Amino acid sequence: MTVRDVRKRFAQEERRVPELQYELVSMFVRNELSAQWTLLVLAIIFSLASMFWASEQQALIWLIAIVTAKIVLLEVCRKFIVTPREEVNVKVWYWRLFTAEACCGFAWAGFALVGIGEDSSNQSYVYSSHVFLFASLIVVLAIRMTFASTLLPILYVGTVPMTLAVVGRLFLQQDFFYVALASMAVAVHLYFIFLAKGLQATACSMLEYRLQKDILIAELAEAKLISDEARRRAENANLAKSQFLATMSHELRTPLNAVLGFSEVMKNEVLGPLENKRYHEYVQNIHTSGAHLLNLINEILDLSRIEAGKYELHEHPVRIVDVLDDSCSLLKLRAETKGLELIELYDATLPALWADERSLRQICLNLISNAIKFTPRGGSITLIVKANADGEQVLSIRDTGPGIPEHEIPKVMEAFGQGSLAQKTAEGGTGLGLPIVRKLIELHGGRFELKSKLRKGTEVTAFFPRNRIIKLSGDAEVKTVTGLCMGKRKPQYTHQS
Repeated sequence: MTVRDVRKRFAQEERRVPELQYELVSMFVRNELSAQWTLLVLAIIFSLASMFWASEQQALIWLIAIVTAKIVLLEVCRKFIVTPREEVNVKVWYWRLFTAEACCGFAWAGFALVGIGEDSSNQSYVYSSHVFLFASLIVVLAIRMTFASTLLPILYVGTVPMTLAVVGRLFLQQDFFYVALASMAVAVHLYFIFLAKGLQATACSMLEYRLQKDILIAELAEAKLISDEARRRAENANLAKSQFLATMSHELRTPLNAVLGFSEVMKNEVLGPLENKRYHEYVQNIHTSGAHLLNLINEILDLSRIEAGKYELHEHPVRIVDVLDDSCSLLKLRAETKGLELIELYDATLPALWADERSLRQICLNLISNAIKFTPRGGSITLIVKANADGEQVLSIRDTGPGIPEHEIPKVMEAFGQGSLAQKTAEGGTGLGLPIVRKLIELHGGRFELKSKLRKGTEVTAFFPRNRIIKLSGDAEVKTVTGLCMGKRKPQYTHQS
């Protein structure tokens, strides 16, 4: 399921899930606990102010009622907070809070009754008490809207009783001014309800996005765990494969060497001539096939050892030009037989590298063999050894073969991978040459690039890092190459500057 699918699913369903209702109840509870002293102090102020037009006894009774109701509500909130999430029944706690808030709502409504029945001959006190009552209603509505807007039914039960009580008392005065105040009280209440609905919609949206984020993070974490486990299994499987190939390659080479040895003895007729010419042809085929199989096994063994991290480099100073020249001499006859032109562009002034000569020779032989194999008769192969602007030594081999389609380049860089056009136009191969070359270059800290254009040829380039380039500091004096001779006694050289 995609991230978009998850978001769509939650946009449709989250308003109905208990988790959202729990979060709304939690927000209400936290708001109540954070403002517990605000309303209590406000009730004390209202009680003291009411003593100007009502008796102290009425003011004190109302204060005790509102404080008691508020304490009950706060106690319910505290119990909700300490209850573990898995033990919370949202509906049950919702009705507990609803009941406690209803008690507070009726207690606040009692403030409108404070002073009823007292002497009303002093009109200034009557006016002040009703105006203060109207102002108190607005203050209470504003506070309750701020803290209880996440649960509108609870907001209604906590504010409607007081509004009705205030409106009723104002209407009892049967005066236009008080009727106008009563009408304003109703309008103000409706306006605060409108604001509360907007706040609730905002809170719900915020909670929905947070729940979406939490679930997406959980799904991503689960996907990461699955991916990590899959990668671990793949790495273990790859290591097991490499170890298996290495073991089997050793087991196969032992009898294969015997086959090659005896077939060579028979092919060369060391113990006497083979009178039947067909037998001689068979022996030749056995030896050729055995040599091909041995080469394949050697390549598999090298690749498996590299992948298993058991391929050791035996490093000493070696010049790429010398290794490439020797490799070219070994394969020059094959190139001439096929009518290919070898163009050698070497920079003979390049210093030596600190490298494994056997690996460099294998790199050169594989790359030149590939170029000869895939270049059609009459083509050319250009061999280049130079230094680039970054100070790296570069070995480049360019041919005029059929090339490789761009989308097939990653495939030919994989083990046993071959391009489709190359399979049709060239000799067969194992598909292990380029992967081995790349890994050997990477073992030397270098990098390998393959560029090709269809029917225009291929260029392979090996870059050897600057920190492997060495030169003698003098005829007799030599110094250590930092980081390359650790723990071994080898000829000591310095970096090329």
